Amino acid sequence: MKTLSEQLAHLSARAKHAEDAVTQAKKQTQDKIATLREKVHGDAKAATDKVNQDLKSAGDDMTRDWNAIKTKVAADVRALKAGVARKKHEHDVKRAQQVAERLEWEASFAIDYAAASVEQAAMASLDAMQARAAADEAKRVA
Repeated sequence: MKTLSEQLAHLSARAKHAEDAVTQAKKQTQDKIATLREKVHGDAKAATDKVNQDLKSAGDDMTRDWNAIKTKVAADVRALKAGVARKKHEHDVKRAQQVAERLEWEASFAIDYAAASVEQAAMASLDAMQARAAADEAKRVA
């Protein structure tokens, strides 16, 4: 078993790794962020698996403590998954709202454009009627 100092050093390295991943994600595209997130998720699972393995190797005399810790780890994993699902849902909802707003704007623009076209058609019709009346008057006077 590692000393507390070694465990803290390992924890510090993991925290730095997480910090670097977030810093790197700020500079990446969505696809690269998703790929990086999957890698970090794999790292988190590997760390959880290691904890589970370490707990299993502790022996029978720690069975009661192991069950409590195992329950805690399972609850933490469920909470993590729920958080991920919630964030994904929030992202999906936000994206759907953005798409809806963009399409509503496009529809509004199309309606305004159609209204302007109708007004221009009415003006062109009146111009044609006025020109026809002027032509008929010129013909009558001539």
